[in-house]
This record gives sequence, C-alpha cells and structure tokens, in this order.
Amino acid sequence: MGVRESASRSVTPHPSEGRLLNLHRLLLARAADPVRVAVIGAGKFGSMFLHQAPRTPGLRIHGIADLSVARARVALARIGWDAALIEMTTITEDAAALIADPQVEVVVEATGDPAAGLRHARHAIAHGKHVVMVNVEADVLAGPVLAREAAAAGVVYSMAYGDQPALVAEMVDTIRAAGFSVVAAGKGTKYLPRYHASTPDTVWDFYGLTAEQAREGGMNPRMFNSFLDGTKSGIEMAAIANAIGLAPPEDGLAFPPCGTAQLPNVLRPHNEGGILPRKGVVEVISSLTREGAEIPDNLRWGVYVVFEGETDYARRCFAEYGVATDTTGRYAALWRPYHFIGLELGVSVASAALRREPTGCSTDWAADCVAVAKRPLRAGEVLDGEGGATVWGKCIPATRSRALGAVPIGLAHGVALARDVAEGAMVTEADLAPRGGGIADILALRAALAPA
Repeated sequence: MGVRESASRSVTPHPSEGRLLNLHRLLLARAADPVRVAVIGAGKFGSMFLHQAPRTPGLRIHGIADLSVARARVALARIGWDAALIEMTTITEDAAALIADPQVEVVVEATGDPAAGLRHARHAIAHGKHVVMVNVEADVLAGPVLAREAAAAGVVYSMAYGDQPALVAEMVDTIRAAGFSVVAAGKGTKYLPRYHASTPDTVWDFYGLTAEQAREGGMNPRMFNSFLDGTKSGIEMAAIANAIGLAPPEDGLAFPPCGTAQLPNVLRPHNEGGILPRKGVVEVISSLTREGAEIPDNLRWGVYVVFEGETDYARRCFAEYGVATDTTGRYAALWRPYHFIGLELGVSVASAALRREPTGCSTDWAADCVAVAKRPLRAGEVLDGEGGATVWGKCIPATRSRALGAVPIGLAHGVALARDVAEGAMVTEADLAPRGGGIADILALRAALAPA
C-alpha cells in the first residue's frame, strides 16, 4: 500500500475522536484543510519527518527544497512515498521561492548548514511563516535574535521536537510548572576524553565500523564525528541553556560517567556529594566509564532532568511513590530513555501552527559553543568546522565567549589562521586571517546578542 492511500485512510474519524484533547484534536479539525509545510533539506532528520507527515491527519507537505532535486526524490522513494505523492509535491532547489509561497504556513529548516539556516529562517519570518528550526547549529549562532524577529512579526520560532534540546525543554517546563526547582538537565551520549581528537578519518574506528560499512549504511563521517568529538553535545547544551535559563559550565561539559540509577547522586552540588559547581546547570552524561566499559543502565539516547524536593513532605511523597532519588531523598530524577528524532517533529509543526506556541525557543544568549583546537594548529591552516579534523565545539558561558572573542564552531569553517593555536586552546577572532564578506550578515546578528 502506498503512503498516500494509508494517509487518506488515517484521517477517517474514529468514534472516540470527539473526546480527544490538544494537538491531535486540533490536527483532526484541520484534516479537510491541512497545515501546509515546507521542508528545507531532505537529509536524515528531514526524511524522518517526511515519512511521518503523510500519516498525520491535518498536516500536508506542500513542498521540499534541497540542493539536489534528484537526491530528494531518491530519499522520498526510500522512505516509502509512492510515485503519485512525489509527483503532487513541489520539489525544488529554490528554497527562497518555496518559503515565499503564500500557501506555506510552517517552514521546517533542516539543512544543518548554520549560514543557510539563518538565511532561510529570516526569509520565512519576513514572509509571515512559522519556523521550526531543526538546524541547532544556526539556533546557537543567533537563535534569540530570530526569536525576537519572529515575535515582532507575529509568528512562532521553535525548537524541533524529537531532537534532544526540545525534549529537555519540555521536561524542564513540566517540572517547573509542578513547582519544583531544576538542579540539572541534559542528555546522554557515548563519550571518552580521547574522542575530542577524533577526525573524519578515525571516527569509524571509535564506532567499531569499517569505512566501507559506513558508506554502505549511508553514514556521513563528519556528522558522526560531530556526535563523537563532543561538538554536537556542546551545541545542544548551548541551545538548551539559551532556551530554559540553565547555566552552561564555565569551562565546558564534564561528561561524567553515569547511569540512570545514579543521576540524582552524581548531578547534585559538589558540596552534597555530587559533581555540580552549582544548582541550575546543563550537563551531558557519558554512557561509558572512563575505562571504556558500557554502563548497563546508560542514557546514551535519552534526556533527563534532576530536580529538588525542597520540603520534608515532598520528599516523603517521593519515597511513597517510587520516585528515583539520591541517597538523601532530596534530589530526584526524571528521564526519557530515547528520542524519535524527525519522527516526532510533527509535534512542533502542529504546536506552532495550531497553538501558536513553540516546543522550546531560545530567549536569552546564555551559552555559546566555541571552537577548540584538536591538535597544534599552524598559521595558514584552514579550519574545517564541525565534525572536521581541526576543531571541536565546547559549550561555555556567552559572557566568557564574548570577552575572549571566541570563534563559534558554526563560523570556524573555511577560514585560515593568522597565527599558531595550541592544542586545547579556544580559537579567537584574533587568531584568524581576514574573512571574506560572505558572513557579514551573520556577524551583524551575533553583534546584536547581549550575553545573559
């Protein structure tokens, strides 16, 4: 059965659907006149959403923009779109024209290119479209500015549900709405200190794959290297800090080894037996011990929040209802063991269009993700950015980034060094040779940010 047939069947009302609440009910009400969506970028995340959208009553993919129409068509066939659905959908290389199409209500930016992401988001906002920003790299560069521009235009600028930052933001919002104070929040990942030096040429060794196996699986070495070397974690924690008012670590994430059973013991203040310098921070936990052994109850694919029971009564309730707490019963943890990536993105699209509410949104510039040298770098070398062989991204406070003139990882690509940079040192603007004029707009957006 083709996707279009199964999608059309899925909108037939069920007798109980009149009693359904919230997003699903709102989507059902739009089944006859669905929310029209433009997807910019048909890579892995975009493809996962494109797989689910035709199965979601109330949503319709109006068009897809990708650098290669042929590649996008191959991706659509691979995820199960039938030929008829592909032919009735606009597929173009002209993202600007698709965004400006008056029929489009929501733009999903899923390119992964920070410069393109900023350009597409601002174009969408200028044309009165809601923006769901899958492109966390772009969000960390200037998300609060985009959020302000969207609010002024009367549209929604949103994080992407299914990606970990939006899921963390949701968990934190839930805990705060219940009247609890958040101690720490973040995600899990596979981490060892030596991973910071990983390059696209060595990344598959760390994953236990051959280069041929990776190619057969369609795996991008730069993308997977960004996951491994700590950059993606730094970007995502910066996005979370900017969205929910938690502080980034002063000198980068610690990546403590930790399973779910130990979350509230490890992620509590250091003067109470934990590792945190203070309450109210973002942190990433490692699924591996420092010796490289896998932690049995690890949270490699999940997200968490640690919060505080500030009264004896609350702590007694924790004990009575089996809440996971530390040894004192004061600190508790809630977690989700995995996320569905683009398969869940429709939640953001529906929330933006039907509730006019983001699923997480950068409001303050609290954190930045800056470039750090993976090895001794020499004057004249050209930085190769996220997932490359020269630098990795570290999450630090925005105040520190601005004071140092640190180069954000999203702008550490294709620019030469004017002087040597030591291994482990943050790259600063003073280390760079003069840039071309192509990033003037991005630098202007960055200049408008005021550290929180």
